Amino acid sequence: MDAQRALLDELMGSARNLTEEERRGHKEISWDDKEVCGFYMVKFCPHDLFVNTRSDLGPCPKIHDPKLKESFESSPRHDSYVPRFEAELAHFCEKLVMDLDRRVRRGRERLAQEVEVPPPPPIPAEKSEQLSVLEEKIKNLLESVEALGEAGKVDEAEALMRKVDLLNIEKTALTLQPQNEKVLMLAQEKKMALCETCGSFLIANDALERTQSHVTGKQHIGYGLVRDFLSEYKEAKEKAREEERLAREKEAEERRKQREKEIEGKHRSGSADRDKNRYSDRSSRDRNRGSRDSGRTSDRRAHNNSYRNGGGGDRRGDRYRDRSRSHSPRHGGRRRSSRSPY
Repeated sequence: MDAQRALLDELMGSARNLTEEERRGHKEISWDDKEVCGFYMVKFCPHDLFVNTRSDLGPCPKIHDPKLKESFESSPRHDSYVPRFEAELAHFCEKLVMDLDRRVRRGRERLAQEVEVPPPPPIPAEKSEQLSVLEEKIKNLLESVEALGEAGKVDEAEALMRKVDLLNIEKTALTLQPQNEKVLMLAQEKKMALCETCGSFLIANDALERTQSHVTGKQHIGYGLVRDFLSEYKEAKEKAREEERLAREKEAEERRKQREKEIEGKHRSGSADRDKNRYSDRSSRDRNRGSRDSGRTSDRRAHNNSYRNGGGGDRRGDRYRDRSRSHSPRHGGRRRSSRSPY
């Protein structure tokens, strides 16, 4: 039922059942309003930890509403707001711890001071004369006690010893001097210890019940909660930064490997192109050489065929006819001249 009511409050508002007049003076509050305490929404509000203690921070100026906290925890925007609220809470707690640590340091310095008890002042003349009279009385009484003891008068000797005791008490009271109150206070603090968690002074070697009462007190628990939250928050931030650093290194490594693959691919592609070009040139040269060889073979075949078909004899006949024609008179050859006998 409460969960359904909270859901309706988030969807329709907490003023859904109010009349028109009541709604006029009503202001709808949501968990993400500035008036709502983000510390209370995400973890705890430090103002609630030290109520009625020496470290009381007073009431929180913002709204603490359990229904708004339930609405925040069930909201789809919860995860996006948690880091901001936690950062604000950590900043506030950091100030508290800094002030507390200063108080702890002052307490340590206070306990570390060496208490030097000054020598007692000289006894006044009046008291000195009283002490002389008392010492003389005590001396005479002791002599009388000794004499009565030797005489066997035990009761009388005991009566005189009681007087001697009274005179010794009076003598001690005269010799004691009132000490400085500050010196007494510091001497008493030498027997005290300091709580490192909340900065409170404790009596050293105190009874277990009082020590337990301090440990379960609001101030000790409150500062312990603040310190634990800060420690966990810093560890989480450090872990997140480390994971982010590793992710960046991994991404850079992947980019480097990708570049190496691209360079290697280009190198292989260039080598393949060069091999292809060399193969193409070699094939072209082979084709040209083959064409020339084929031409020569065709010429030789044609020549041989012509020779077989008689073409060779005709050429020899033609050459013979040409030579004969060149020596023929008809063709302008030299004529043999006949000598006349006369």
